[in-house]
Amino acid sequence: MRVTRRAGKVLGACAAAAVLALAAPGTAQAAQGVLFIDRAPHQDPSGCFPLGDFAPSEVANHTDGVAWVWSGPNCDGRVTQAILPGRIAIGHGMSLFIE
Repeated sequence: MRVTRRAGKVLGACAAAAVLALAAPGTAQAAQGVLFIDRAPHQDPSGCFPLGDFAPSEVANHTDGVAWVWSGPNCDGRVTQAILPGRIAIGHGMSLFIE
C-alpha cells in the first residue's frame, strides 16, 4: 500500500510539472537591430528569410543575434555558416534564420 501511494505521488508530481512546462508562455524575442540581406533592411528580424536564388547573398548582421545560414530553402537542410553580430558576410546557402 505504501509503495502504491508513493508511486501515485511521484506520478502526480511529474504530471503537474509537465502541465506547468507546457502552459508557460515562450520567451522568444526578435533580434534587436537591423539585418540587411542584399541591402534590404529588416528591423528587429525574427524567423526564416530566403536568400538569393542564383547567387550568394550579402548579409550584414547589425543585430544582437547570430544569423544562421541554411543549405536549403525554408531553413531546412544543414547550417552552412553563422554570421555573428556586427559582421558582414556572403551567405552561402538558400535561407537564413535569426531569433
